[in-house]
Amino acid sequence: MKSVSLISKLAVAGLAFAVSGTAMASGGHALPYSYVADVDNLPSVQRGASAFMGYCSGCHSMKYLRYSRVGQDLKIPEDLLKANLMFTSDKVGDQIISSLSKAEGAKWFGQAPPDLTLETRARGEDWVYSYLKSFYVDPTRPMGVNNLVLPGASMPHVLWEKQGWQKKAEAEHHEGGEAAHGEKKEGEHAEAAGHGHASPFTLVQQGTLEPREYDKFVGDIVNFMAYAAEPGRSHRQSLGIKAIVYLLILLGFAYLLKKEYWRDVH
Repeated sequence: MKSVSLISKLAVAGLAFAVSGTAMASGGHALPYSYVADVDNLPSVQRGASAFMGYCSGCHSMKYLRYSRVGQDLKIPEDLLKANLMFTSDKVGDQIISSLSKAEGAKWFGQAPPDLTLETRARGEDWVYSYLKSFYVDPTRPMGVNNLVLPGASMPHVLWEKQGWQKKAEAEHHEGGEAAHGEKKEGEHAEAAGHGHASPFTLVQQGTLEPREYDKFVGDIVNFMAYAAEPGRSHRQSLGIKAIVYLLILLGFAYLLKKEYWRDVH
């Protein structure tokens, strides 16, 4: 009995560690936003594929995914695939490989940009969503920005044109002036964070998208990255549901057969 109790405690502890790992940023604090990817939302995943290829594929590869698979799964005709999503190759059977070499990446950013095929599985959908929403102005950094989720990140804020520029809320508070008294300056915006708390950022320069539009834009990217991490996810889940329904029906027939066999015995 003691061994069973010990195993149960270890299992609970392991589950708690796994859950906390997906809900924590690299700095050890809770993630500022939460997000659950919807890989079955085909229009969203399509938009996410377009956004990823336009803003991310210049530096980041998805070497475990091929253009042909993207076109097949996302129902994108080959001509549209080549015209709108294939910027580093003209062969649909090729893997999604960035044109930036590891040596160039290390030279420009201090380290080679990582492959993002399995990023949502490795770090979690919450983490990727929060990371893309958590760049803030930091003049002390080489790129002029820092990231709340991954402090000291060498990646520039490539989506600044969409989101605009934001500062950490506490930084604005300490700077004094109107912001220190809780009054917003022109163009500033503070949205609610994913966990129901006040946003840790204050928008100081509006981008081309409104904050809610930017949330959807980032959500589309995360949806595509979640799909890329497991292209067969939707098929696997639908097949699993069909298998369960089949087994339940089979169980019903087995129960009726059992009753028929044992009718005369009772």
